[in-house]
Amino acid sequence: MVRIYGIKNCDTMKKARAWLEERGVGYEFHDYKACGIERAQLERWAGSVGWTALINRAGTTFRRLSEVQKSTLDERSALALMQEQPTLIRRPVLELGEQIMVGFRPALYEQAFRAGGAGARPAP
Repeated sequence: MVRIYGIKNCDTMKKARAWLEERGVGYEFHDYKACGIERAQLERWAGSVGWTALINRAGTTFRRLSEVQKSTLDERSALALMQEQPTLIRRPVLELGEQIMVGFRPALYEQAFRAGGAGARPAP
């Protein structure tokens, strides 16, 4: 199963979803701004790609954090903040079987799907 996590109206999310749809890849979409995200899910992603890869440092939510929050950020506090404020999570997060991809880079998506990543299947 291909799952993509993000925010519905994010431009990067729109590009990633369009990429999948143009190639006939069926996927399940989880809007973590509307539906939230479980701590266990964040921990699993962090274990796979590292918690620093999950933080959207370019976004307004990150810029609104206090200087103390930014300077004392570690895995525990970052995961807690991401769960409280899902817009801190870099978008999209794509699960392709056991593979986790953060951010949208068409060349990496192409490579992952060409390699026959688990869960890649045509759209119904």
